[in-house]
Formats: sequence, structure tokens, C-alpha cells
Amino acid sequence: MKVENTQVQMRKGILEFCILEIISRGEVYASDMLEELTAAKMIVVEGTLYPLLTRLKNASLLEYNWVESSSGPPRKYYKLTDTGSEFLEQLRETWRELVDSTEFILNKKAK
Repeated sequence: MKVENTQVQMRKGILEFCILEIISRGEVYASDMLEELTAAKMIVVEGTLYPLLTRLKNASLLEYNWVESSSGPPRKYYKLTDTGSEFLEQLRETWRELVDSTEFILNKKAK
């Protein structure tokens, strides 16, 4: 078993949460999300981001607006829906619980 496979799966498991967090700050363009996720070493290819954005939109967690661009075609800017904001808050609670549980296990002394 390779550690890289497990690391990839761990990142995939929290990718949706990270994308929703980024979008929760305000309307955001997909390439800006990709840049932040790449800088955070969460994602490396845009082929992963766009299908996930579509899935989140289809689940009514996101919506988007087309905005004209002075340097090319119109851009799609994403924002959370009310449902998306509620969903994100539930993910934040789950994240806090997971961190606490993991810290408990990591800090437990051997017998």
C-alpha cells in the first residue's frame, strides 16, 4: 500500500468542504478557486474542480452569475445559496468534531 494513495483520498474527502468555504467568502471565479486550492495543495487539475462545481450546483448548494470580462469571454462567478450556507455550517460542525476526535487519538498515551 502506498501512502500517496491514502493522502489523495484524504484530500478528496475534504475537497468539497474547502470549495464551499472559499465560495462562502463571496462570489468567486473558478480559476481563482483553482489557484487557492492548488496553493493549498488540495487540487492540481481543473478537471477535478468543474465536475464538482456542477454537482454542487445541481444539489442547489451553489448558483452562478455570468459577468462580462474586459479581457475575453464572460466569466461564471459562483456563490452559495441559502441551502449551501446551511450545508456548509453542518460541514463545519462535522470538521470540528473530526479534528477533536483525531486530536484525542493522536494525543492518547500508550499503555
